[in-house]
Amino acid sequence: MAKKKAGTAKKASTASVTEAMLAASLNDKEKDRSCTGVLATHRDSRDIKIEQVSMSAHSKVLITESTIELNFGNRYGLLGHNGCGKSTFLEALANREFPIPEHIDIYLLNKEYPATDLTALQAVINEAEKEVKRLEKEMERILEEDPESPLMDDYAERIDELDPHTFEARASAILRGLGFTHTQMSKSTKDLSGGWRMRVALARALFVKPTLLLLDQPTNHLDLGACVWLEEYLKKYDRILLLISHSQDFLNNVCTDIIDWDPLKKILIYYGGNYDTYVNTRMDLEVNQMKRYEKQQDDIKHIKKFIASAGTYSNLVRQAKSKQKIIDKMEADGLVEKVVQRSNFAFSFEPCQKLPPPVLCLQDVSFAYSGKKEDMLYEHLELGVDCDSRVALVGPNGAGKSTLLKLMIGDLMPSGGQVSRHSHLKICRYSQHSADQLDLDKSAVDYLRDKFGDVMGTKELQYWRSQVGKFGLIGESQLCPMRQLSDGQRSRAVFCELALSMPNMILFDEPTNALDIETIDSLADAINVYEGGVVLVSHDFRLISQVAQEIWLCEDKKVTRWTGTIQEYKERLRKQVMEE
Repeated sequence: MAKKKAGTAKKASTASVTEAMLAASLNDKEKDRSCTGVLATHRDSRDIKIEQVSMSAHSKVLITESTIELNFGNRYGLLGHNGCGKSTFLEALANREFPIPEHIDIYLLNKEYPATDLTALQAVINEAEKEVKRLEKEMERILEEDPESPLMDDYAERIDELDPHTFEARASAILRGLGFTHTQMSKSTKDLSGGWRMRVALARALFVKPTLLLLDQPTNHLDLGACVWLEEYLKKYDRILLLISHSQDFLNNVCTDIIDWDPLKKILIYYGGNYDTYVNTRMDLEVNQMKRYEKQQDDIKHIKKFIASAGTYSNLVRQAKSKQKIIDKMEADGLVEKVVQRSNFAFSFEPCQKLPPPVLCLQDVSFAYSGKKEDMLYEHLELGVDCDSRVALVGPNGAGKSTLLKLMIGDLMPSGGQVSRHSHLKICRYSQHSADQLDLDKSAVDYLRDKFGDVMGTKELQYWRSQVGKFGLIGESQLCPMRQLSDGQRSRAVFCELALSMPNMILFDEPTNALDIETIDSLADAINVYEGGVVLVSHDFRLISQVAQEIWLCEDKKVTRWTGTIQEYKERLRKQVMEE
């Protein structure tokens, strides 16, 4: 008995230490961040409006003199280039570093559910039980303080919606939509990978339906089927949703509004409509602004020319002074600003030797991680990839898409059959975890110089800066420790490393997870002009549509060619979701 108590105490101590470390980490982040703003809505309003908003992190100003405006019932997509501070902004909102009323409950999805003894299903149900208790406690508080508050009806409605009698059925439905099988739902979360625990965290958020739901790249760990399900689910979200996503498809189908983070003015600009509407509206506004700017500059030029030619004639001097007042009034009212085009970049992969086929062949390949026939993930595969190939692998999670890439590159050996590679084939793989291999204490420049210095010989600092500059890492982001960079910026360092390796074939496993929309478009362009072969696994329908010449469907232990387009495949998934 004493041993058991000691063990329990040890576990509690360990848990306390872990919680303390997490709290310390959070406090460190908050110390590096400064946020200000003034609440401009009624204390009981379900809308959020905060004026005079400023935010800085690591002594760098990210937002200045802007407004946060999030209206109940709207779904917002937050846009901005890698490194501008989008994830930092969501963290600050979740931590209430801006003056958000206490009655607005917030859920931020940016990390996976912890590894515990609870099953995935129980983890979701537990969150719902906590939410019911919280709402009941809030109702009691409001009854004492302000029985006439409009929040009473909202809380009562939410408690009715949650309905403890349906917890298990509805939690199971959400987990199924996110790709869980009945067996996986019954597994302890400590036995699930990080990606599946991220889905558990997402399921908890969707089930409790907070007033303000903050999602940071919610599709990153989902397959295409789960992405379609999540689209259908979120397009009906009737509270406040603010999400970061770099999937144009997802933004188009989910969002009612777009928030554009202007990197030059450091303000948030609001647009009604989905992503496509935002693009068209912004283009029209910029065209009109440029016309007004050019007309105003032309008017000023003619007025100044007249003033300069007025001479000393008294009547002309009076006219010149009158004209000068026109210019003075223009300046006092604020001149029309010239439209400054945001800097986009285009990168490319280095030229490589084009190998004659056959380059990579799978001949009668079967594979099981256990090696047992009854556990086979694939059976009798006959596939070939050459330097002209542009292949996208699609299929449900667990079908073995990433496993197939590992078989191709040689990280896994087949249980049966043979994988043949050209003797001169140099193959590289980009995975969603590639950035984890970076030395975060080094700058991008130092990391690449140390890695390739022996191969390329002595090069000046400027050479290495130009290499990372091609991939959008500019200024101080080239020389600061990479731990200070965003995930998207680190991904650019990985792309630079990949290009300098000069492979004949690249295998991409979810390359878009941390990239902004402009970088994804640049990646598509780079793939299209690349001289080697490409095999792609991605949940980004638009990237697949831009680059794939063949679509291979991985399911039922086979790989078959999908004869339709990726949009037709998406429509098939949507029909399956609606039927379920």
